Amino acid sequence: MKKQQKRTHYRMIQVATSGLLLAGFIANAHAGAIADLTGYDANETSLFKNNGITVGGWVNTGITYNATGSEDKFNGPVTFGDRHSEVQLNQLNLFIQRAVATEGSSWDFGGRFETMFGTDSFYTQSYGSQAGHWDLNLLGNSNNRFYDLAMPQAYAEIYAPIGNGLNIKVGHFYTPIGYETVPAPDNFFYTHAYTMQFGEPFTHTGILLNYTVDDNWAVVGGALTGSQTGGWDGSFDKQLGNWGGLLGATWTSNDKGTSFNFSGTFSETSETNSAAWAMYSAVLKHNITDKTHLVLQHDHGFANRAAADGSDAEWYGVNTHLIYDVTDTVSAGVRGEWFRDQKGIRVGSPARTFANTNAASYYAVTAGVNWKPKAWLSVRPNVRYDFADGTDAAGGSYRPFGNAKQDQFLFSTDFTVTF
Repeated sequence: MKKQQKRTHYRMIQVATSGLLLAGFIANAHAGAIADLTGYDANETSLFKNNGITVGGWVNTGITYNATGSEDKFNGPVTFGDRHSEVQLNQLNLFIQRAVATEGSSWDFGGRFETMFGTDSFYTQSYGSQAGHWDLNLLGNSNNRFYDLAMPQAYAEIYAPIGNGLNIKVGHFYTPIGYETVPAPDNFFYTHAYTMQFGEPFTHTGILLNYTVDDNWAVVGGALTGSQTGGWDGSFDKQLGNWGGLLGATWTSNDKGTSFNFSGTFSETSETNSAAWAMYSAVLKHNITDKTHLVLQHDHGFANRAAADGSDAEWYGVNTHLIYDVTDTVSAGVRGEWFRDQKGIRVGSPARTFANTNAASYYAVTAGVNWKPKAWLSVRPNVRYDFADGTDAAGGSYRPFGNAKQDQFLFSTDFTVTF
């Protein structure tokens, strides 16, 4: 027992040391909060500025209190902020990028490489690849408690002066599908909707093309390496024999106050299995007023022969965000959602410990505030209520939340510092 405790303590120290080293590199490398506090911005140096290179990153950390309680300290199917009454270093993220031109008559070349340390790394690894993640256990082994490294983006980028300009990404990149995304600074709430957690991919590997047709229309399409979930979170080195695809289009109004995006992905589940796996997401954004913003989203997914009994499965749902800008630095928002896992194949994948094979509907309401006292600092307190409606294997009520409850209240807050 003492030896095991020593190994655990050693591993925690190793994880903490890795995080501090990465934080030190960030603090000495680039701008944002560091520039504001010290007056030094590495991105303004001649080396970076003359070559169009930027470096940046952020730190996101938070804590969640589960009013229902949780013996295993997990918040049921709620991922990312998934630990009860425990401070989590969710994301310590660092990137280096050379952005390419968005218009013009000349070719341009660039790319982006990104690494993430923290408890969110588990969800950002290429878990969809057969026979394991290509970026699994980058710290050496799996005994790092809940902390690990991931490489969510590593791609080359090309601007081709074809028509109005064609943007090409080749490598590993975040999905353009849906509304919410993995990077903490890009979301209003600390916690995520079920549609994002379980209904959509996080990343892809392959080739992605973006083309702006005119002032109102843009299209995206690409070829993706395969995975056990149809091109979701695929890898550089697995299932290269069953490529999938991604297609999408976005319409934006003339005044830029309204937009509608429809996109989706499709593939077969393996090189030897012709079972189809596909999903689409429709996202409507509308500025009701200059200060009031509405988002409506609908997702629907299909998976042939994916249920436990060998039958076809599907998942679908709707969610909405309503956000009001109280001041220039304070916004208040509410999110409501219904998500249906028709055969119990999606909710729980990915999740750190939560496993589920029960068909159920999940309902969630989240309310919170986003306060930005500095351009580089965001604080997001929020409260969330979850309820599940389903039947377990014994015919009773399905109870997936803390301490075998049918519902739960979560109170959480986090802060994000960008560099």
